[in-house]
Formats: sequence, C-alpha cells, structure tokens
Amino acid sequence: MAETHVLFVEDDDVIREATQLALERVGFTVTAMPDGLQGLEAFRADRPDIALLDVMVPGLDGVSLCRRIRDESTVPVIMLSARADSIDVVLGLEAGADDYVTKPFDGAVLVARIRAVLRRFGHASGQGGRPGAMAGGTPGETGGVLVFGDLEIDTEGMEVRRGGAQVGLTPTEMRLLLEFSSAPGTVLSRDRLLERVWDYGWGGDTRVVDVHVQRLRAKIGQDRLETVRGFGYKLRA
Repeated sequence: MAETHVLFVEDDDVIREATQLALERVGFTVTAMPDGLQGLEAFRADRPDIALLDVMVPGLDGVSLCRRIRDESTVPVIMLSARADSIDVVLGLEAGADDYVTKPFDGAVLVARIRAVLRRFGHASGQGGRPGAMAGGTPGETGGVLVFGDLEIDTEGMEVRRGGAQVGLTPTEMRLLLEFSSAPGTVLSRDRLLERVWDYGWGGDTRVVDVHVQRLRAKIGQDRLETVRGFGYKLRA
C-alpha cells in the first residue's frame, strides 16, 4: 500500500490531522483538505487512488463532491458520516460512493475498509479471477462474453453492453453484476453480496447493497434484476 494515494476531505482539524497520521503510519500517501472546493481541486490535480469524503464539509458538501468526482472518474469513494441512520448515507451512495464509514471510527477499521475497497477495485479492473461458467446453458457465453437478452457482459475485457451500446459501470457495480451473472436465476442474499462484493467478513449495512442494485438497474434495465422479498435479488436469465 506504500504507493496508494488517499484524498481525505474533513473540516474538523483534529480528526483530519489524526486520521492523516494514522493512514500515513500504515504506508498510505495522504492529501488532506478542509473543504469540498479544495478537495475537488486536489482531486483534479493529484488523481488519487481513493477518496475519503466527510458528508458535512463547507464550500462543497461531501455528497456534491462525490457527484463531481463520479462525473469525471470511477475512483473509489468512501463517505464518512457522523450518524449511521442519516439520510446523508443513502444520498452519498446514490451519488456514486462505494461504501461509507460512521464516525467516530477506529483507525484500524477505516484502514481495513480502505483496503477492502481497493482489493475490490483491483478485481474489477481484471486483476482478480472471473466467475465460473454458467450452468444449464440458458445465457450464451462466447469467448468470455455472457449474453442475457440484450445485455452482454465481457468478463475478460470488463465491459458491458446493452443493445449494442456500452454501459459505464463503476468497479463496484461491475463486481455486483459479475456476482449475479455467475449464478443467473439464483437468489443472492444481501449478506452474501456484502461478503462477496464488499469483502465484509462481518455484518454490514444492507443499504449499501440496495442502493447499488438500484444504480445497476438504472443502467442495465429495471427488469433485469428481480427483487425476491425477504430473501434478496436475482438476475433474470
């Protein structure tokens, strides 16, 4: 992790300095900014590997900053929120964030979540293994391309097309789609998706799954992913 560059936007001086020191202690390079506008400038100048954004920062709030970053890049984003039940958590995820951490947080937990996100993005960039072959032969598979109706998933090139047009997915959305496409027609629980996609070895907030499924549906078709109430979601083969 010595070469991993983290952009950290936090207006509280004590939290910003303490967190920066904790991240640098384990080998991260950190650019810390006190407000959203300076954070956006730093993002554009430095192109960090991951961004940690506090929701409530002056100038440009964390949710708006996340949207601006997502308009320009698929770099992973983790939101920091003072309240686990805050609507800001959902707004941040809907804006394109990949995960969130509730304040106050333990430094070791934050480092673990950062590393989990980075591992996930490495996989989605093609550095990890691909899902196994489809069972039953319902969807087509040709040269690593899975076909579900008008949806084509290139599991080697990490590209998705719908009706012949390329679909832009974030790495987390790609990981989620790969998980569904590895078991079409099978109901996948939120807990399984948290474990397989978000690398949670412990219980997590299922809102992360629900919001990402909504975002994925908007891109690949609302009827492609079916909700099975009380159980989870499945990809219609």
